[in-house]
Amino acid sequence: MLISAVALTIFAVIGTAIVSSTDWLTRDRIKANEIAARLKQINEIMPRQLYDNDLLHDTLTLPAGAITDRYPTTVYRARLAGKSVAVIMQTTAPSGYSGPIKLLVGILSDGTLNGVRVLKHKETPGLGDKIELRKDKWILSFNGKSLHNPEKDLWKVKKDGGAFDQFTGATISPRAVTQAVRDSLIYFEAHRQALFDLTPLPVSTIEVQETKQ
Repeated sequence: MLISAVALTIFAVIGTAIVSSTDWLTRDRIKANEIAARLKQINEIMPRQLYDNDLLHDTLTLPAGAITDRYPTTVYRARLAGKSVAVIMQTTAPSGYSGPIKLLVGILSDGTLNGVRVLKHKETPGLGDKIELRKDKWILSFNGKSLHNPEKDLWKVKKDGGAFDQFTGATISPRAVTQAVRDSLIYFEAHRQALFDLTPLPVSTIEVQETKQ
């Protein structure tokens, strides 16, 4: 009986160790896959030859209210030979037709958009989901634009008197994305230096509100 009890204990310890090791390896693999996927998404709008820093570790987080009312924004800073090249904002358009739309917005140091991509959404298939590049080229219409090209008051869909197309039967989705990109550009213009600083000062609620007005 004693031998059996000892054997069971040994097997239990070994089993626990195997499960723990497997769990650790799985978590490690998932994390590595997530990092690779995020880099691939970023490199679609900010090609690797434009920066040489460890972009995923050169980041800062803007609090909810800085760009969108309910969601924080992660900012990746791209640098080349120590010089600031661009920021990639992982932000959220809160007013999609079926919920929030997560975006990557790539802004060069001169304020020009290098690209925008949709990361996650629940928009209507065949209508609002055309905000995805794999469904439609609409998202490419932001390339090369800036807060002054078109002018700030034209950063709306055409149905609202702006410069950007909407989709047939779907206005809310492109409207939400266009507004989120515009808000990102407004924030960038107001806080350009702080976004690139290695030790940026925190942005106060007052500054955030003034930026949005």
